[in-house]
Amino acid sequence: MGKTSDISDKVMTVEEAVHRFIKDGIQLSIGGFTVTRNPMAIVYEIIRQKIKNLHVVCHSQGQALDVLIGAGCVKRLEIAYGGNGRYAPTCIRFRRAAQNGEIELEDYSNYQMSLRFLAGALGIPFMATKSGLGSDILNIEGFPKEIRGTGKVAKEKFVVMQNPFNDGEDNVVLVPALNPDVALIHAQYVGEDGTVRIKGLTFADVEQAKSADVVIVTCEEIVPTSYIRAEPNLNSLPNFFVDAIIKVPYGAHPTACYGFYDYDPKYLNMYRKMASDDNLFREYLEEWVFSISSHNQYLNKVGAERLFSIKANPVVGYAVGLDRK
Repeated sequence: MGKTSDISDKVMTVEEAVHRFIKDGIQLSIGGFTVTRNPMAIVYEIIRQKIKNLHVVCHSQGQALDVLIGAGCVKRLEIAYGGNGRYAPTCIRFRRAAQNGEIELEDYSNYQMSLRFLAGALGIPFMATKSGLGSDILNIEGFPKEIRGTGKVAKEKFVVMQNPFNDGEDNVVLVPALNPDVALIHAQYVGEDGTVRIKGLTFADVEQAKSADVVIVTCEEIVPTSYIRAEPNLNSLPNFFVDAIIKVPYGAHPTACYGFYDYDPKYLNMYRKMASDDNLFREYLEEWVFSISSHNQYLNKVGAERLFSIKANPVVGYAVGLDRK
């Protein structure tokens, strides 16, 4: 049996992780997908610590992104899609900020964003694809020319070139690699050796983590190394990729965490109403973020009855019979 790693220096609170790793102006990658496995507990703490001018890069995001934008933490965004499913096909504060010119915004296809993170994970400067050809993604640029090549903004949104190996083939699109300063991931399990296991769909989380300089993982449970090693094919990230580990049960609420709990329809309906009005949204931030001193206090506010209602059936991984209206 090999020696297990000591993760004592990596296990910390959300407050410690944000204070240590997340600074004004960094490029931040957020894992999860729309209303699934958003790293909400740490996003709330970013808002509480008043981190500003973030350059956010996402595959497709939802609740975490919307709250961050609404709280004024985001200056710049590169993304394929931002929505909360039936509760907001386009995230409300995200849409308002984009329409009002309050954030700098660049859009790519889902596949293009996946390839950009993959390029960063592989340590190469770009990836080639045919995704985007014939679409307005290649006709319209969101970022102003003056910021191109500054900070972590790519010099070009893309480059179209002919296949150099076959002059007769159609063009390909080169999309630039992403190497975020920090990636935020929520997972079901982290082993006592630091190995991360994401159950269900991983979306682009693994590539985002591998492409980033610092990886912060919030999780539902920290489990024995023997459990993690019993089925190594189910594991997602080795321990040496992870810089901070935070145990926060229901840390993705109100989004879903497969196998543990479903998304919270009542909360998302409440959020949709409050996010649609500037004054109500300020009340939302005060009630659900700034006045909350800990994740346990947040869960107490949500209430045991609500949390029980979204508890996942262990066989199917989601809450059977949940009223999703």
